[in-house]
Order: sequence, then C-alpha cells, then structure tokens
Amino acid sequence: MKKIVSILIVGIMVLSGLGAVAVSSTKQTLLEQREIISFSQPVIEKNNGYTLIRLPDTNSWLRTPGAPMLPAQVSTFIYPFGTKITQVDVTFSEPQTYKLETEIMRTPQPVTLVDGKIITANNELINLGSLYPEKPFDYHLGAGVSDGQHVIYLTIQCYPISYKPTENTIRYSKEAQITISYQPPVSQTKPMEDFKLVIVAPKEFVTALQPLVNYKISKGVTTKLVTINDVYTGTYFTSQGRDDAEKLKYFIKNALEQWGTQYVLLVGGRSGGIMNEKWWVPVRYTNLDDGANWEGGYLSDLYFADIYDATGNFSIWDSNGNGIFAEWNNQGKDIIDMYPDLSVGRLACENTNEVTTVVNKIITYETTTAGKDWFKKMVVVGGDSAPSASDPWYEGEEENKLALEYMNGFTGTKLWTSTQNFTGPNDVINAIDGGCGFLYFDGHGNPKLWSTHPPKNESTWINGLSVKDMPNLNNGEQLPVCVCGGCHNGQFNTSIGMLFKGLIKEKLKYFEWTYWLWEWIAECWAWKLVSVKKGGSIATIANTALDWFSESDSDQDGIPDCVQYLSGYMNTQFFKNYGVNNITTLGKTHTQALTDYLNKFPPMDDKLDCKTVQEYTLFGDPSLMIGGYPS
Repeated sequence: MKKIVSILIVGIMVLSGLGAVAVSSTKQTLLEQREIISFSQPVIEKNNGYTLIRLPDTNSWLRTPGAPMLPAQVSTFIYPFGTKITQVDVTFSEPQTYKLETEIMRTPQPVTLVDGKIITANNELINLGSLYPEKPFDYHLGAGVSDGQHVIYLTIQCYPISYKPTENTIRYSKEAQITISYQPPVSQTKPMEDFKLVIVAPKEFVTALQPLVNYKISKGVTTKLVTINDVYTGTYFTSQGRDDAEKLKYFIKNALEQWGTQYVLLVGGRSGGIMNEKWWVPVRYTNLDDGANWEGGYLSDLYFADIYDATGNFSIWDSNGNGIFAEWNNQGKDIIDMYPDLSVGRLACENTNEVTTVVNKIITYETTTAGKDWFKKMVVVGGDSAPSASDPWYEGEEENKLALEYMNGFTGTKLWTSTQNFTGPNDVINAIDGGCGFLYFDGHGNPKLWSTHPPKNESTWINGLSVKDMPNLNNGEQLPVCVCGGCHNGQFNTSIGMLFKGLIKEKLKYFEWTYWLWEWIAECWAWKLVSVKKGGSIATIANTALDWFSESDSDQDGIPDCVQYLSGYMNTQFFKNYGVNNITTLGKTHTQALTDYLNKFPPMDDKLDCKTVQEYTLFGDPSLMIGGYPS
C-alpha cells in the first residue's frame, strides 16, 4: 500500500535578496517541506494484446493521448497567497527493471461530436524517445481561492514508472521524496469587505437591477452596482487595458483588492452588430485551436475570474505579448494561470425585460425555496453519448449516476434512453414541471438543442429539450440549478445577425454547413433556460464550445473513463462540491469545480484540458444561495 509521510518545516534558513511577492525586507525566511510517498508493487496485466500496468493506490494516470498509459501520483499543496516557491524536487529510490512481453497500452483519444458524427481528437500515436516520460516528475503553480482565502496551489505529478520503448522494459521506484523550498509571504492587510458582490451592467439596465441590489444588501451581501461606462472612464479606479475586456478585468482586480469583492455578476449579452459584434458588457474570446478543423476560439468568462498568476502578477492571458489572448495554435502558445480568484457569473440579458425577469426569479428563489420538498429532488437526463458495440458504458447515464451518488439526501428522477423513460422533450418538460432543485443533462448539444442516443445506436437521436420547448415549461417558482454537458449549449454570442453575417461571407455555401450550427438563433440554450418567465432554471452551467469527453474504461478499474476525465469529471465535480463538500453558494461551487480540475489535470499540458476549463460558464448570480435563505 502507498504510504505518505509528510514532514513540515524541516529546514529554516535566512537568505537575502530572494525577492518574494510583496516583500519589502531585504531578508527572507526559506522554509522546506518534505513528503515521502511509498508505492505498492506494480501489477502487470495483459489487455487486448497490450500490457496494462497498475500501481495500486496511486490516484492518477499519465494520459497523453497516443502515448503509453502509466500510473501517476498527484499531490496538491496549498500555501498562503504571496508564497514564493523557490524549488521543487522529487528524488526516487533506486529503480527496479521489468521486461514486458508486449507494448504498453496507449492512451485512447478523447472524442466529441461534429456534424452529427463522433470524431477523435487525434488519430496519431506519439513518437517516443529513449525514455517515457522524459522527466520523472512535473509540477504546476496557480493562484486561486480555498475556503474563501487567496492561496497558491502547487500540484506535483510523480511518475514512479518509466518506460524504455526500445527495450520494452519499465523502471519502477518504490519510493519518492518530494522536497519543496519556499518563502512565506509577509503578513498583508486584508481589504475591508466593502462590496462582497459587484454587479457590472450598462446604464440602460440600472433601474431594473436596483431591486436586486436592495435585496442583496438586506441579506447582508454588501453590493455595488457599477455601469460599464464607469469602468471605462475610471469613475472608481484608474482605467487601464488594451481593449474593453482587459479594462473590465483590471477593474475587477481593483475591486478584489480594494473592496474585498468575492463575486462579480456581469449583466449583459449581445447588443447587436453583424460583421462586428456589439456587447452590453465585454467578452473575451480565446484563440485555442483544438484540432476540430473549424473552431479556433470560443467565449471564456473565466478570463474575468483569473486575476493573478502564481507570482502575484496580473494574469494577462497574453504571455507572449502579441495581442492575441489565450493563444494555443500553430502560431503560438500563451502560458495561463486559469485558477479563478473570485466567482464570476453572467446574465446574458439583451434587454430590460429580461433583466426584470431574472431579478424577480433570483429574489423569489432565495426567499421561498428553503424547506420546500421539491428542492430535494434532482432530475438527470442522459443516454449513450458514444454508441459502440465494443463499449458497454452509456456515458451520459454514467455521469448522471455519479452525480446522483454525490447528492446526499436528494431523490433522483432518471430520464435515460436505456430504460426507455426518456423518449423526447415531453418527458423532460413533465419532470421539470414536477419541481426539482437540480437538473443535469449529459449528452450532445448546440446553441439550440440538447439531445442524445439510445444504447448502441448512433443513427438515432432522442431530443431532450430545445429553445423552442422552453416557453412550454411551467415549473413556476420551482427553479433548479442546471448543469448541461454538451457542445455549445452555452455559446451566448448567438444572434440573428449571425445569419446575415454568414450569408455575406459565404453566400449560398452558408447553408451547406454553417447555418446548421444554429448560431443565428436569438438566444442560446443555456441562457434561454434561465431567462424564460414561467419557469426554467435559476442558473445554468454549460459549455461555450465543443465538449470533449472520454469513452470506454481504458485503465480497466471498473469505472468508466467518462466520469474520470474531461467534461464528465468537471460536471460531476460540481455536484460533489455541493452534495459532499457542502459548498452552498453557487459561484463558489462552480469555482471549486474549476479548481479541482486544474489541480488534477495540468491546464498547460493538454489543449483539451485547457479548453474544458475555459469554456465552463456560469449563467446566473454567483452569490446565489443554493436552496435559498432559511426564513
């Protein structure tokens, strides 16, 4: 069995001139932390003509698609914000060598859906060097939040087994000693909590938002309503930034530092435009090309939540300074922190009527939900996301199942294609109208529609809910928090203007492909579900771009890969953080799911891990008390 022995503060030295974050003294204390990890003997198994190697009790895998699957141990350390990590080292015991009969199993490629067909991320096997992995350990740093405090995360990936492909041998070490040298921060004065919640909106929405401001203050949530023009003109803080989105992000940084802000609610979606989009409140597009051949970027509100990098500097999302934000393509790659430093949500309102509708829903929800029986119900909807004769797992249903397991005390309604109680949108509408506190879809989508497959049948689609169905919802004040696993359900740049733009650029060719992306509908699926008047959701979390997921059970641990990696892991972590970890504020639950993912999967190692985090968007009030305030 793996054993971990942690030794805190084993060495103290006083050094000069090391320059930790926010330090004015010329001398700094250097501390050292050690952790010793012991590993079990490897278990070597044959699997479909390949070798599968396990290390019992390790908690992860080295899973580069197309490369050998090897066990890994991931350890996360948390330090006060301002800590400077000066050195990380992992020393392994003398390795033992084992000769293998067959090659090690390669990590399968993630999948997604394009034009109604399942595609893989990359069909190529990676060319290996003389030793894989080349380094026995790796680590990444990030600045984020933990239990309401700003912290530095240090996550170390240890690889006790390495592979020599030319000899078809592995080298295994029984023990690893982690040594971390760091400088603690000097004590810093925490800002007064002047405004816990900051709402940013255009001046046209101010009157409609004032009841929400008054209500939040009555609940003890100090709140400040700021117009976007105040941001641009420097009414509260000196305006800086290269474009409107960066100006907004600098404003949020100042609010965090000077007002103690924990939640930012952006109120405003598209306000028009055809060839050039217009927005009530700015957005940031990434420039990450995931290899799907048509999607070179997407919306990411995480940009506004990631304020600092691990050194305490502004997280610019343009590390190479070329003016192209969140770039990861053939031309360049920006190194990004991505850990959220506060909670950001968006109400993608297009007009004051929508603002009024959603404000009324938030106030009613928080004042009437507590203690109601309907809240303790959860509706899950899923099917076979990647039908295959050789894969026994129905991905959507497996993710639904795990989410329900996390939700202690909730009664589940399972709408599954495998049990034939999910046959179309009426089944979903009836379940929602019956009342539920949480709603979880997992399958496929676009800005207009969510749907999935029956078992083993990729040619048949079962539609779950579309934008045109949502006005038929009649669940009134019984409003669920919705999580949606699927492509583009949260793509909130949709507009009828996209139709004209497509016709101008592509002419009649537009109807061959781009038209069917449904980017020209008035409002995307996720936002429509929040903004409908007579029901819908109180908040929706969804993806703004292609949703990548895993299939099968490649490590043969009896747990389907779909819940252990990519979007399936992210979605189910949200429910774990609410149901198991008892995080009851919406924004914090969303933020912790993002943080959990970033700690487990280094965001700058794999494009799809990076994308999974960047596209995971909250449409709702981040300060929302899930389940309402007790009366």
